[in-house]
Amino acid sequence: MADGSFAFTPAVEDATAALWQKVQGQVTPLEWRLHAPLIAEINRLKREKNAVILAHNYMTPEIFHGVGDFVGDSLGLAREAARCDASIIVQAGVHFMAETSKVLSPGKKVLIPDLRAGCSLAASITADDVRLIKARYPGLPVVTYVNTTAAVKAETDICCTSANAVQVVEAVAREWGVDRVILLPDEFLARNVARQTEIGIIAWKGRCEVHERFDASDIAELRAAWPDAEILAHPECPTEVLEASDFAGSTAAMSDYVARRKPRRVVLITECSMADNVACDAPETEFVRPCNLCPHMKRISLENIHAALLEERFEVTVDPAIAVGARAAVQRMIDLPAPAVAARYDLVKARHHVDVELI
Repeated sequence: MADGSFAFTPAVEDATAALWQKVQGQVTPLEWRLHAPLIAEINRLKREKNAVILAHNYMTPEIFHGVGDFVGDSLGLAREAARCDASIIVQAGVHFMAETSKVLSPGKKVLIPDLRAGCSLAASITADDVRLIKARYPGLPVVTYVNTTAAVKAETDICCTSANAVQVVEAVAREWGVDRVILLPDEFLARNVARQTEIGIIAWKGRCEVHERFDASDIAELRAAWPDAEILAHPECPTEVLEASDFAGSTAAMSDYVARRKPRRVVLITECSMADNVACDAPETEFVRPCNLCPHMKRISLENIHAALLEERFEVTVDPAIAVGARAAVQRMIDLPAPAVAARYDLVKARHHVDVELI
């Protein structure tokens, strides 16, 4: 809800009319009258301050479509942070994403609207843990999911996202001449990657608190209730969920699937707002929403985005010594050739059991 000091005037209505057309299937008219004045003011402040907002797929529609300049998954936002020419970056996402933006754009001011916007995966592992792992497995490369702190990234060789994890694992194994790779910290992503490659995976028991709550019984219930629905799962989900789904891929891959195939009815097994945002671009598709909210992502609101821009708070900094190593790990990922199509997980392979070594 917007700050009461901003009124829904004819000028605001006109300035936000195109945005309303985009989100009206997901936002009620009453909500829009409350959101629109703040959206208009945020967009005005961005122009005044040469600022951009990076909005993750898990933001609510009024943020994602209303004020986001660059939108998408972690990989896409990391690339935009590296090449945009803004003076200020506001990260509409969680803290590790803001750190990644700062690492890639050290000369820019990076703001996060709420310092409490964390991540269960990022909290599951520390730089000390990575140092101990490297001592236990000398000579093996460490691939780290971008859902980690800058300090963890600095201790690793290359980063990955769910969109390119298989590509990164295979590329680094070739480069190092090894047949095993350490993949941290998401246990389920590691298990799902292991089923897509011949490279052995050593994994850590970190989990996304949103995706780990889904299980095979959820998929069975969805099938029974909506037998014609196509079920799309994120690879941070347990392997049993991918085994029972029709498609598995990153947030970008799921968006691309809906845009290309235009299914009549679809289920996205991921964070709730992802479906809301994809639905804005797919009015012909009915979205069934088995809703798991990310409490950290939902700390970001129009109100605190506005406060962040107005007061230029809360600035995210990274120790320069840590930033050097973290930047190298992220940049190695960015420098890999982009896949021709959004990455997907082969479900035939996904249904074959492949062990990982769990630390």
